[in-house]
Amino acid sequence: MLAMKIVRVAVAGSFVVFLAATPATADPIREGRLGIGDSVMLGAKQELRAKGFGVVDAVVSRQFYQAPALVRYWRRRGRLPTNLVIHLGTNGTVGLSTCYHAVRAAGRRNVFLVNLKVPRSWRVEDNHRLRRCAKRFPNAHLIDWYRHSHDRPGWFASDGYHLTGSGRIAYATFIKREIARLR
Repeated sequence: MLAMKIVRVAVAGSFVVFLAATPATADPIREGRLGIGDSVMLGAKQELRAKGFGVVDAVVSRQFYQAPALVRYWRRRGRLPTNLVIHLGTNGTVGLSTCYHAVRAAGRRNVFLVNLKVPRSWRVEDNHRLRRCAKRFPNAHLIDWYRHSHDRPGWFASDGYHLTGSGRIAYATFIKREIARLR
């Protein structure tokens, strides 16, 4: 793909403006980690930052359908690092094609999809979709938060999915360990 660049050249006291075709800049891949999530990840933002996440882009009630646009947002700004962690689905269902779009938007980066530990009717099917999505791409990996945490009630508030203090530490530690193990 070529990008157009405006070039101004001074000729005999006047400026001549023309467009020159230049190669588009390569998609820069920085080292580091970026988390995209909802309130579960937001609760552990400080612990994730302490474990090496440069940015934790997490907000309350975020839906999975927003993932592809958020990945493109960070990529366009040249701030999408080597490792991208997506933990969404607490607030609604995970669409398989949406997951595919999110992974494709990340380009050559490692994408870590964190499955759900949420007492909702859609959890089992969403975790299945996240697993299928991760298997489809060589750069995508599943972080099995459900398996790691489902029998640890002390890690969760009374709602069964928001994190307590010990849960936030366990979450951040587990994600960091899984990134190192899976890539």
